[in-house]
Amino acid sequence: MKTTWDGTVRPKAIMPPSWRLGGIGVLAACLAAVLPGNAVAQERGNPHGEWRYWGGDQWNTRYSPVDQVNAENFEGLQIAWTWRGDNFGPQPDFIMRSTPIYANGVLYTVAGRRRTVAAIDPATGETLWTFREPHTERWENSPRQNYGRGVAYTEIDGRGVIYAVTPGFFLHALDAKTGQPLEGFGGAVPIAGFPETGTVDMLATLDHPYNVESGIDPAVGAITTSSPPLVVDGVIVVGNSAHAGGNYTRVENVPGDVQAFDARTGEHLWTFHTIPREGEFGNDTWENDAWQYSGNVNVWAPLSVDAEQGIVYLPTDAPTNDYFGGFRPGANLFGSSLVAVDLLTGERRWHFQMIHHDIWDWDLPVAPILVDLTVDGQPVPAVVQASKQTFVYAFNRVTGEPIWPIEERPVPEGNVPGEWYSPTQPFPTSPAAYELQGLSEDDLIDFTPELRARALEQVSDILLGPIFTPRVHEGNEESYRATAQCPSATGGTNIPGGPVLDPETGILYVQSRKACSGGVLAPAAERDDGSAGSNPGRTVVDFASGSGGNFASMDGLPIFKPPYGRITAIDMNTGEHLWWIPNGDTPDNIRDHPLLEGVEIPNTGYQGDATVLVTQTLLMWAEGRGGRPVWYAADKRTGDRIGSVEIPAPTSTAPMTFLHEDKQYIVLSVAGDSVPGSLVALTLP
Repeated sequence: MKTTWDGTVRPKAIMPPSWRLGGIGVLAACLAAVLPGNAVAQERGNPHGEWRYWGGDQWNTRYSPVDQVNAENFEGLQIAWTWRGDNFGPQPDFIMRSTPIYANGVLYTVAGRRRTVAAIDPATGETLWTFREPHTERWENSPRQNYGRGVAYTEIDGRGVIYAVTPGFFLHALDAKTGQPLEGFGGAVPIAGFPETGTVDMLATLDHPYNVESGIDPAVGAITTSSPPLVVDGVIVVGNSAHAGGNYTRVENVPGDVQAFDARTGEHLWTFHTIPREGEFGNDTWENDAWQYSGNVNVWAPLSVDAEQGIVYLPTDAPTNDYFGGFRPGANLFGSSLVAVDLLTGERRWHFQMIHHDIWDWDLPVAPILVDLTVDGQPVPAVVQASKQTFVYAFNRVTGEPIWPIEERPVPEGNVPGEWYSPTQPFPTSPAAYELQGLSEDDLIDFTPELRARALEQVSDILLGPIFTPRVHEGNEESYRATAQCPSATGGTNIPGGPVLDPETGILYVQSRKACSGGVLAPAAERDDGSAGSNPGRTVVDFASGSGGNFASMDGLPIFKPPYGRITAIDMNTGEHLWWIPNGDTPDNIRDHPLLEGVEIPNTGYQGDATVLVTQTLLMWAEGRGGRPVWYAADKRTGDRIGSVEIPAPTSTAPMTFLHEDKQYIVLSVAGDSVPGSLVALTLP
């Protein structure tokens, strides 16, 4: 049967005050009245040759029409400069997670655990100015310090402004030319060293008791930031994140409520409760009043916006705790959902929940992508969401109606004491899944009969099954050591890479990583260390993620068949898979493995998250964290490889490109022994 979707449609948003549009917004509004729609819409808030948003534009396509670098000259790319991010707080494991933006001739990024904001000369890599938030106890206690993914930019009265969010949960507005705090924005924070203006304390409007110095009591929970804010038409929308990892042992945490602020003044405009409160839509999906103490449902991936419709798209993660939800029976809206909210009011327009009662940590880790499609001859304003479970969900972005049917299908039920299981889950009928889902004996390695036999033996006490097979618990009656969770919580499509989309063709290029984990639950009391630092909350949950379930590797060889990582091209006008290619080349440790001596194997690709970029002429990518330090290019129509260029270190997050003084630059965030946490700019000689 077809999934029920909520098609609540609000009237089109009232236009904000004229000052919020700024010069670009006013010009666009005037042109829209006299030019065909695409003449204005193609920029999607991003002037030609610039990269003003984390995803390139307001639609998060990560596409650029700049075409200087093409198939004929790609292998002529050279390093123009390197910018060392580890200068702003070196750490042994420091990696650069930020994708810079480029606006009005300057690059902007964040670096280090303090999220130092930096302006960079795009031609030379020279640091023009920096801003660093004063040291606070809130920063010391904050999770995800080194998870800053960038900054936001807008113009107010012709003046460029940079907005940055920090681990301590502050929002800063800075003059784009000087880095000085913006006059009249926010107010004085009563902590030594803070400027008198330019800062908003976002805990003050989050509706949780807190101390301005130390933040929220860890017995209640913790909240921080990772992705940059979204700024459009004078409104700043800010998501958030929580602790990394799936080893929570407590029930309580802070909900990941999304907030909006006035871009000129910092005034709080609205809050959207990702865990609905009493009387709000979706509250009844939290049985036993679990909404009162459950947390997470953060919006930690970047946000997207349809400025014309006044709709912001929020991709959410799973509720607390990642792998056990017996204390929160019910579907748990808006966990693991795509939620469309009104830009000016924060009211829900529509939503779709990808996973009811998520107990797999399959949150939505990448930004929704907006695109105008032609489906069955009809124009469709669409929003496309890739996922860890390797489905692509496609909706009419105005109404929320699925473009192709999404069916509720029965899924396996587990037997962990006290757990609540959803009897069905949503399955898109198109496009088809693009990576391994679930695990069967047919998926196991078969390079040689010996490896095949060993793999069968290794999974003999592992519960195999389709996607959505729940975890087992220690001491289960069937004596299973673990469940084969495929994809794992770090498999499928994940934040280090993510999809890109060519808005001219409607083709989605989605990276994926084939990965499984051994899912087993154990009594949480045996794993709780009694502290609230890494385990926010006060009540120990019945079960938490256990150990001893690893099965997916044999002496360094993945237990399943290749490819281990890939890029898949999907025509979103039809839902058809066009082609796929391996992520780079077979790693040396696979090609030279002693168990494969004398065996011819295909290109397995690297088991990592490819970092992808699409332009008018090329599909470009690198293998991602831990992969080869190589930048590849392929024909975006066929997937045929065009060439490769050596880079100083593997990439660590999404790349970007821009045109500066009539010269195209490609900027990569890289991390390696020789260049930890750096930006590298490539250009033609």
